Amino acid sequence: MNKNKIYYFIDLGLALSFFVSFITGVIKYPGLLHTLRISLRSIPMFQISLIHDWGGIIMSILVFTHLVLHWKWIVTMTKKNFQ
Repeated sequence: MNKNKIYYFIDLGLALSFFVSFITGVIKYPGLLHTLRISLRSIPMFQISLIHDWGGIIMSILVFTHLVLHWKWIVTMTKKNFQ
């Protein structure tokens, strides 16, 4: 698999895990849904928390992988901007 496809799938995974973490985080946020007058009483919060946690773990792994794959570029741009 070429680099561009790898980068694409890592970025896609980052986007998906971000949205999972964001949406479940909004659902978990105390009082926000009540303030917005949205009732989600039928959703078990344990599962929401579990999905939120796993989304965050997956996102962290993908961010680390993204940084490793782009490390040469990061070093080059840092040197260029601080010379």
